[in-house]
Amino acid sequence: MTGGLFDATPTVRSAESRGETVDQVLDRNLNELLQELRVAFTGVQILFAFLLTLAFTQRFQYLDGFDLAVYTTALMATALATLVLIAPVSFHRLVFRRRQKAALVVVSDRLLMVGLALLIPAISSSVLLILDVALGRGPAIVGSSLTVLVAVLTWYALPLAIRRSGHGVIAHQHLHRADRKDA
Repeated sequence: MTGGLFDATPTVRSAESRGETVDQVLDRNLNELLQELRVAFTGVQILFAFLLTLAFTQRFQYLDGFDLAVYTTALMATALATLVLIAPVSFHRLVFRRRQKAALVVVSDRLLMVGLALLIPAISSSVLLILDVALGRGPAIVGSSLTVLVAVLTWYALPLAIRRSGHGVIAHQHLHRADRKDA
């Protein structure tokens, strides 16, 4: 089936252009996804642990309604990011040894994107809460807004702009010519 969520055409094209089998492409893609998940999950674990312990500090009882709402937003966004970033592990266990690696790669890719998107409100609301308590509401809003801006620009706008422009693409023929020169 061409088109749709589980279309194998891009994987086949990648395999042909790199001189790999489809299984090799899927293995490589899965390994790259796992590395990316490890990086993202380490950060979300630390943030989640901090937020969970925050509720048990003496100062927590003095937070106003705004700060409690921001804390709740941070906690829930972090909890959801944690669940979504762990989901590929469960997915893998359930499709393990069923020759569904292509589905695992596609679904894990989408889950990683959703998990990263959830990290933006998780991180920015955590920054908002901490800066509000430490410096006041005005600096907190500026710091949190700056956090959102940098995340959106570096995690989405920049990669999408480069992707759309085609910069950094090396033509297949150039790769093979370079291989022949080295041989």
